[in-house]
Amino acid sequence: MSDLLNLTINQQNKLIKESKISCEELVQETINHIKKYDEEINSIINFDERSAIDNAKNIDKKISDNEIKIGPLTGLPVLLKDNISTKNIETTAGSKILKGYIPPYNSYVTEKIMKKNGILIGKGNLDEFAMGSSNENSFFGNVKNPWDKRRVPGGSSGGPAAAVSAGFASYSLGSDTGGSIRQPASLCGVSGMKPTYGLVSRYGLIAFASSLDQIGPIARSAEDCGQILNVISGKDNNDSTSIKKDFGDFNKYINNSVKNLKIGVPREYLDNVDSEIKESFQESIKKFSGLGAEIVDLSLPLTEYALDVYYIIAPSEASSNLSRFDGVKYGYRSSKGNTAQENMSLSRSEGFGEEVKRRIMIGTYTLSAGYYDAYYKKAQQIRTLIINEFKETFKKVDVLLAPTSPTIAFKLGERTDDPIKMYQSDLCTIPINIAGLPAISIPAGFHNKMPIGIQVVGPQMGDQKVLQFANQFQQITSWHKHFPKL
Repeated sequence: MSDLLNLTINQQNKLIKESKISCEELVQETINHIKKYDEEINSIINFDERSAIDNAKNIDKKISDNEIKIGPLTGLPVLLKDNISTKNIETTAGSKILKGYIPPYNSYVTEKIMKKNGILIGKGNLDEFAMGSSNENSFFGNVKNPWDKRRVPGGSSGGPAAAVSAGFASYSLGSDTGGSIRQPASLCGVSGMKPTYGLVSRYGLIAFASSLDQIGPIARSAEDCGQILNVISGKDNNDSTSIKKDFGDFNKYINNSVKNLKIGVPREYLDNVDSEIKESFQESIKKFSGLGAEIVDLSLPLTEYALDVYYIIAPSEASSNLSRFDGVKYGYRSSKGNTAQENMSLSRSEGFGEEVKRRIMIGTYTLSAGYYDAYYKKAQQIRTLIINEFKETFKKVDVLLAPTSPTIAFKLGERTDDPIKMYQSDLCTIPINIAGLPAISIPAGFHNKMPIGIQVVGPQMGDQKVLQFANQFQQITSWHKHFPKL
């Protein structure tokens, strides 16, 4: 990989500001790299070379004519997960049922990036409707891990994470419902952040589970993630759950010492992780301790219920959200039915993949008469208890530290026949979504030449603190500076 494509967005931005490279040169280098290597990795669904080059030339001209000032994302190629709507560009959510769907509008985050002169390089492959932990559920084929193409990149944002790792984009945006940014970031050796719920508008994000979904950045470093958040966050009147809060700069405290600040280590998050993950995690604790942080051993007993709560709430919301895909208004439509009802039923049967159908059925069951109180209502009550447990914990510590994934990237096909084992890939990430907390996964080691990640978790609205701790760790380690050999 070219040294240019290994750089952080801040480093690439500096080269553009100093006129050492043009936007067109960066984009062309990225395109050449994609054309050479992505056919095997399969991280990109929709790749528009001509449009990207034209946009780069246009931005270079505006810079030359002093029409625009160079901002942090100016001229940098970005990959958007293909459940993020892009006007006049196919957006499929990795599903047959949306093949050929062209949105008539941009998502909130797409609009924000375009206004800051970002360059869309393509749409990232994903597990269908963001349902999966390995990126093996996409209608457009499996994504491979750039570090070892026999292994998964994680999911559901496997395409965006693999693309950043492989140098196919300066950064990407994914969505995180139960760990779908952080888990693939961990498995691909990059930094990926789930912001506080509501910090980034979900307008234009094809919904999976609306009370859990959150868009966030995937990049080379924590500092990069903060720069991206500065652009994509903000109150949006099209999303009633978006938060109005002025953080100023998300990287405001990123260089502040963590000396005498408290890091909580919840022991439950180490119960079901592989020994090599524990070993790497313990080394990370030593690094933070060396920075002067106080390590506090603590317990979050309700963690054991998080997976059960998630797999009631998320499929229930998915069942409701996905009812709109009926083969009538847009997307795939079966031609085999003799009646409107038959056409609708066949369109959904043929258009949705097995995992999506499984979750729709689970959700429909838990919302049905006679079971709603026993399952969905009870899950929401336990969710409140989990939220309160986190609130009480953050009265004692500044952040929490935990593994991101219980394992390194597993082999393709290894878990496809065992949904329960696949669901357990998100053991460490799901509780964070349930409580709406900010968390970032950063590289923290290797095992068998495969990346290992740790996650820094903060209280609601503690996004700046999360970035501060992550950046301080990256200042004294070099795990985030390792790159796969394609």
